[in-house]
Amino acid sequence: MRVDLLSREYPPEVYGGAGVHMEYLASRLRRLADVRVRCFGADRDEPGVSAYRVPGGLESANAALQVLGVDLEMAAACEGADVVHSHTWYANFAGHVAKMLHGVPHVVTTHSLEPLRPWKAEQLGGGYTISSWAERTALAAADAVIAVSEGMRRDVLAAYPEIAPERVSVIHNGIDTAEYTPDRGDDVLKRHGVDPGRPYVIFVGRITRQKGLVHLLHAARAFDRDAQLVLCAGAPDTPEIAAEVTGLVRELEREREGVLWISEMLPKPEVIQLLTHASVFVCPSVYEPMGIVNLEAMACETAVVATATGGIPEVVADRETGLLVPIDQGADGTPHDPGRFAADLAERVNTLLGDPARARAMGQAGRVRAVEHFSWERIADRTLDLYTSLRG
Repeated sequence: MRVDLLSREYPPEVYGGAGVHMEYLASRLRRLADVRVRCFGADRDEPGVSAYRVPGGLESANAALQVLGVDLEMAAACEGADVVHSHTWYANFAGHVAKMLHGVPHVVTTHSLEPLRPWKAEQLGGGYTISSWAERTALAAADAVIAVSEGMRRDVLAAYPEIAPERVSVIHNGIDTAEYTPDRGDDVLKRHGVDPGRPYVIFVGRITRQKGLVHLLHAARAFDRDAQLVLCAGAPDTPEIAAEVTGLVRELEREREGVLWISEMLPKPEVIQLLTHASVFVCPSVYEPMGIVNLEAMACETAVVATATGGIPEVVADRETGLLVPIDQGADGTPHDPGRFAADLAERVNTLLGDPARARAMGQAGRVRAVEHFSWERIADRTLDLYTSLRG
């Protein structure tokens, strides 16, 4: 069976969970099928991987139009596939056109949903209407929709009631626990100015409204003064949020010591070491269909404090592998009471900072959970079974 996987992201150009998902899904599926990867960006050296750039006539167009231009070229190249499988709205339209053009089943994996990310209008302008249209059109016509969590499945059916429930399956994201494993060295910490002798709280994620970094920075004012705060945060969505985060970080630096902001995208081994030594990993997301980064922290034996939203409660077992933070939020994800949300974040972080033995036990339980429930081999097998069912 030939499977064409379609995505904006693919290594080395990865900036979010969808790119991580693509890397590992493609690797495991290659053992089971003939897999072709079609992605955006610069040429890749990896066999079976083709990359596509914005067509020349669209180089100065709205970003959403540029995406559709790439999608059309990707769709044309899918001739000969038995199944096309698209990831995120960036590639959904490519899968939809390939389905119509080549008469093959189209599978969509939903890593997020445009209706639940209205802040993207700030980033895309009128392109947000286009991205929303592309996603809705593709999902409504797809032969199967994969949700990365039960929470994501509920969101799909609520946002797109025209989709029959039996067409939406849950296949969780996974983690490579052979790669994401504790690294007890401290060379990376020292290189980035982290004091190995002091506890620290770590955040890893993009600078976007979705990831809730602004709320974390407000919460950090109340963190235990003995703890450092390490922010692995880059790739801002807009100049406006970049400026807001910069201002909040500078304010925090004036109020307390040990605030370390690493803005560049770090190689995985460096992130793994930073996660390993952290006392607490914090995920303050206001929208997170699954949250692979929580699994990465758990696999590194680090306790997690995370928002009880989306698919996170399916990953982080409350009071077992970490502590969940309740959130009362509006349709756009914004907490109705941001001050309360920040205070609850701080309270749970401080609970674990004040009880290192409990935090260590949660970290150990987290790795066990990651190993036992979120393997990529299991995910690849279930995905292939879905493909097979669509071919009759």
